[in-house]
Amino acid sequence: MNSLDDAPPLYLQIAEQLAQLIRNGTLARGEKLPSVREMARQHGVAQTTVVQAYHWLEDARLITPRPRSGFFVAARPVSLPEPSTPRPLRRPREVSVDWLGQRVLGRAQPQDMVSFSSGTPGPELFNPDRVRRAVVRAAQRHRHLLCTYPTTTGHEDARRALARYAVGLGCSLNPENIVITGGCMDSVALCLRAATQPGDVVALESPTHFSFLEVLQGLHLKALEIPTHPRNGLSLDALQLALDTQPVKAVMVVPTLSNPLGSCMPQAERKRLAQMASRHGLAVIEDAIYNDLAEGDDMRRTVKSYDTTGHVMLCDSFSKTLAPGLRLGWLEAGRWTEALRGIKELQEGGQSAVLELALADLITQAGHAAAMRQLRAAVAARVDEARRVIAAHFPPGTRVSDPPGGLLMWLELPRPLDAVQLHQACLEQKILIAPGTVFSTSGRFRNCLRMGVGGDWSPAHLQALRTVGEMATHMLQQPPQAKAA
Repeated sequence: MNSLDDAPPLYLQIAEQLAQLIRNGTLARGEKLPSVREMARQHGVAQTTVVQAYHWLEDARLITPRPRSGFFVAARPVSLPEPSTPRPLRRPREVSVDWLGQRVLGRAQPQDMVSFSSGTPGPELFNPDRVRRAVVRAAQRHRHLLCTYPTTTGHEDARRALARYAVGLGCSLNPENIVITGGCMDSVALCLRAATQPGDVVALESPTHFSFLEVLQGLHLKALEIPTHPRNGLSLDALQLALDTQPVKAVMVVPTLSNPLGSCMPQAERKRLAQMASRHGLAVIEDAIYNDLAEGDDMRRTVKSYDTTGHVMLCDSFSKTLAPGLRLGWLEAGRWTEALRGIKELQEGGQSAVLELALADLITQAGHAAAMRQLRAAVAARVDEARRVIAAHFPPGTRVSDPPGGLLMWLELPRPLDAVQLHQACLEQKILIAPGTVFSTSGRFRNCLRMGVGGDWSPAHLQALRTVGEMATHMLQQPPQAKAA
């Protein structure tokens, strides 16, 4: 998919190589990097190129300069234990989304809150001028489309651009089978409508994405939660047991940077999941919305890339990486393509063709890959900052996920701390956190939090995060009668 024109600049190639060595521990914190002159000699580049690379790493808070001494790997948080894997739930459950999740994760949130509920990068991490130019170009070149109804499945040129983009996800897709939608959750809902009927059982990760629960409730589907490892994702052994004992019709899964854990399913397990879907005649609905935020290229290959029988339905969007305001997603529904098209035509119609063509322009530009690299670096710097604060100020015994990218962390606090009570106490301090109970149908994960570093980010957020940790520590130190009061 990549052309020579799409190759990253030399300074970014050097910076990314060093970033990978730092993040995987090959270059230890506090270790001195080679001098600019030595690094230029090693790579056969100008010293100014190395200076650019080091400045990029400095902006990402991966290295720090020391006067008259050179550059050193930045101090990183002490190692934190990862959260535990939840126990299985044996029976499907009716889904009833409560007010708490809607208040914490809904779009209408008080403006005076310091919020840790967002999994979307803040506006300052996007490039609004780049998006504006693409929209203006599309409107100028295709102004006639402003006065015609759009097609249900999306403009042909946009679908071809998405098919080219999907090569980077490991997929070879026919543009004719791609459907453009109003966002990733719109894609997921369409796939569920095509593959299930009200009352059917849908398996999904536990803990799971709150919006998945909202969709299941709206479609009157039952949820069967499958244990999910904070590093390796959905347990396929537990899923197999569920398939053997329950009438599961579909599986909803986020293999790359799952929400809320940030787990990444190994490629061997992705292939196995595609094979399970084929063997059981099961619809696997794969959400790939965070794939571009994964640090490693190998983590971006989808379950769909292993699908040979059309049982995997791929859903995606650029709301987390490019422009939430475009409100565009897409899907490829495999053997359910015709059924899904019929549903979309009857219930939804199409999106704006001009915006679809603007999106096609953006994802095929030579600079798009570089923009994704810069976004990943900026997001990683936020996560590193947050982990440092958590390590220093949260109660001893706190467990924290360490996702290889993305904007979300899952915290497991020491028992008997109640994250719902902590949420209520934080509200009084104008701080918004998401307790773990909203990510399950069962009310469990009561001692857990999902922390997002999306939205606006400032020193006030780091101070607020310290406050949350100190409040959690204080709650644990209170005698039982004080907690009950």
